[in-house]
Amino acid sequence: MLILSTLVFLAVALAVAAFAVWASPSAGEQRLQAITGNATREGWQETLVRVAGPLARLTTPSGDWDRSPLRLRFMQAGLRGENARLAYFAAKTALPVLGAFAAFLALRGSAHAEGLSFLFYILLAALVGCYLPNYVLHVLVRRRRREIFECFPDAADLMLVCVEAGLGMDAAMTRVADEVKRKSLPLAEELHLTNLEMRAGGSREQALHNLALRTGVEEIGVFASMLTQADRFGTSIGDSLRVFSDDLRHKRQVRAEEMAAKVPGKMLFPLVICIFPSIILVMLGPALIQITRTLLPLLSGQ
Repeated sequence: MLILSTLVFLAVALAVAAFAVWASPSAGEQRLQAITGNATREGWQETLVRVAGPLARLTTPSGDWDRSPLRLRFMQAGLRGENARLAYFAAKTALPVLGAFAAFLALRGSAHAEGLSFLFYILLAALVGCYLPNYVLHVLVRRRRREIFECFPDAADLMLVCVEAGLGMDAAMTRVADEVKRKSLPLAEELHLTNLEMRAGGSREQALHNLALRTGVEEIGVFASMLTQADRFGTSIGDSLRVFSDDLRHKRQVRAEEMAAKVPGKMLFPLVICIFPSIILVMLGPALIQITRTLLPLLSGQ
C-alpha cells in the first residue's frame, strides 16, 4: 500500500511539473510578450471602454467631473484612470438589474414568490447592487489611507535625516519617495507626484495642499501646514520635522494600542456563540450522560 501511494504521488508530481513546463513560455515567447504587452493591455482597455461606455452614460451625473467630490474619492482610492470611472458607473447601472434578476430567479419557486414580500426582496437586491460600488470604493479609500498613515511616520523620520544631512526639502522628498517605495507604494507615488508638481513650476504650498487632498490623511494635512508655516516665518524645518515626527510616532502607537484594546470586545461574540458552548458541552457532557443513565431507571421504576 505504501509503494502504491508513493507511485501515485510521483506520477501526480511529474504530471504537474510537465504541465508547468509546457505552460510556461519560452525565452522567445517572453520577449514577444514583453514587446506586445502594451498592445494587449490597450486592447483590453478599448474593449472595456466599448462595453462599459454605454452603461456608464446612464448613471453618470452631469457637471464638471474635475471638481466633483467623487473624483476626489477616486484619487484617494488610487484610481486615476478614465476607465475606472467608466467601470464604476457601469457597475452602478448593471448591478441593480443583475441583482434584481438573480433575486427573481432565486425566489421564483419559493414560498416568498408572491405578494409584497416578493417585490420587497427584489427591490432589496437591486438596492444592494446599487450601493455595492460605493462600498467597494469606501473600502479601497480606507485601506489606502491606513497604509499611508502607518508608513508616513517612517517617511517623516527619513525626511528629517535627509534635511539634517544637508539636503533641501525638495531633494529630501525625492530621496524619501525613492526609499519608501519598498514599504509603501501608494505613499511613494503621492510623494513622487508632489515632486513632479513642484518641478513643473507649482509652489510648494499648493503642491503640499494637493498632497493632503489626494491622500485624505489628516496627519499629512498637518504636515503640509507645518511646512508652509516654516517657509513663511523662517523657522527651522529640521526642528519642525523633529517635533512632527515624534508626535506622529506617538499617534501611531496610540492608535495601535486603541486597536489592541478593542480586541477583547471583538472576541466576545465568537467566544460566547462558538467556543463557550463547545467547552461547556465537553466539560458537562459526560456528567449529564452519567446522571441521565442513573436517574432514568429510578424514574421509570417509580
